[in-house]
Amino acid sequence: MSSILIVDDDDQLRQSFQKLLTEEGYEVRTAATGEAGLEAVRQAVPDLVIMDVRMPGMSGLDAFQAMREIEPKLPVIIMTAFGTTETAIEATKRGAFDYILKPFEIPEILRQIEQALQAGRFMRSRVEMDVRPESAVPDALIGRSEAMQQVYKAIGRVAPTDATVLIRGESGTGKELVARAIYHHSLRAHKPFLVINCVAIPETLLESELFGYEKGAFTGATTRRVGKIEQANGGTVFLDEIGDMPFNIQAKILRLLQEKSIERLGGREPIPVDVRIIAATNRDLEASLASGHFREDLYYRLKVVTIELPPLRERKGDAALLCDYFLARFSAEMGIDNPGITEEAKALIESNPWPGNVRELANTLQKALIFSRGYPIRPEDISKAVLGTSGQGQVNNESADKILRQWVRESLAAGIRQDIFAFFMDRLTRILITEALDLTKGNRSKAAKLLGISRPTLHDKMEKCGLTEPGEEGQG
Repeated sequence: MSSILIVDDDDQLRQSFQKLLTEEGYEVRTAATGEAGLEAVRQAVPDLVIMDVRMPGMSGLDAFQAMREIEPKLPVIIMTAFGTTETAIEATKRGAFDYILKPFEIPEILRQIEQALQAGRFMRSRVEMDVRPESAVPDALIGRSEAMQQVYKAIGRVAPTDATVLIRGESGTGKELVARAIYHHSLRAHKPFLVINCVAIPETLLESELFGYEKGAFTGATTRRVGKIEQANGGTVFLDEIGDMPFNIQAKILRLLQEKSIERLGGREPIPVDVRIIAATNRDLEASLASGHFREDLYYRLKVVTIELPPLRERKGDAALLCDYFLARFSAEMGIDNPGITEEAKALIESNPWPGNVRELANTLQKALIFSRGYPIRPEDISKAVLGTSGQGQVNNESADKILRQWVRESLAAGIRQDIFAFFMDRLTRILITEALDLTKGNRSKAAKLLGISRPTLHDKMEKCGLTEPGEEGQG
């Protein structure tokens, strides 16, 4: 359970914030002053601090600086009213994870909290390499195949340097874990590590997210905002899915690599930055070069050092090791005894090609564990987790499809609703969410994992479906 410290002199905000985050599954402490917040961090460093910038006595900025001296990798979200945004911007430049303007929307702050907690975990939680499979460490590269031994060696060679690294491999092979392992073994390990997913952020927002913007740069830019690259000054930036980066932004990344400087949107002066770039892609960059979707000059700048991650089907013997690791890890996370797995089920796992690689195997084992009822996982449990059925996958899927099609056809023919598309989407969403919550006994974190979405996304969809409690909505 992640721990969050809220520091604000507004009693009502502290109490309502504490109630909300406790219901979201976080362990929450509060403090009414900067001095009290600093003392709380001294007693026990939380996973995240959310702090007002203007308070009686010690200011939020001074408290932030003092907290960072205690734990340099502690993520802090600054809350600010419009009139104090310059102070919040300064805190961001000094390493605060982000700032949010009051009043704020619950889904927005929940998303920022999840991102900040992830960033803090990435910085503090070391990625172990070639550990014992039965260990339950949260982040590890597991595998003893020759292909993985080459990966370990490459990480060891490149980590102590400042070279740009390009990590290539299919989806689900562990590119992010390799990037974090390089960071943790680098000379910049005590500095920030920020992840930017070039696909997850809409193209219209990606440039401002990376480089920031000046006040008045575009409609709605009412204050200056520091970008993630400037925020990570001195540290490491991981550009995930760089093969999908828009062509116009590629030019700015090239300038960063060549000149060690950026320009905010709407800015006129270059801003020097010192960051190490690690990039990753599952794309065929050579094909993207040929089609004109990727810059040739950036391609050669990025591939100073290239680490190729093998797909799981080419890692002989590693699937069984990963199986033992994930069962030990997920059992520990769920607080249950590890039920183990039969040799027949392991043989089935080894024979599966796993097109989704390690990620698909992990998801399959997690589902099998949730429904195992304490007995060793059997081949039929693996089949059910992969196909969604117990051995009769194709037949049952076709039957379910037939029932669903009949329901849709009858509703369309009846013509009783004009918003039929939205109606069906809402009904299916509600069914999925309620079933996931029922299976996980109301645990939202486990339900979100089961659905393959983040907890804030689950919260958003629950609100839209009217599945939240009356007191859970809107906070200002």
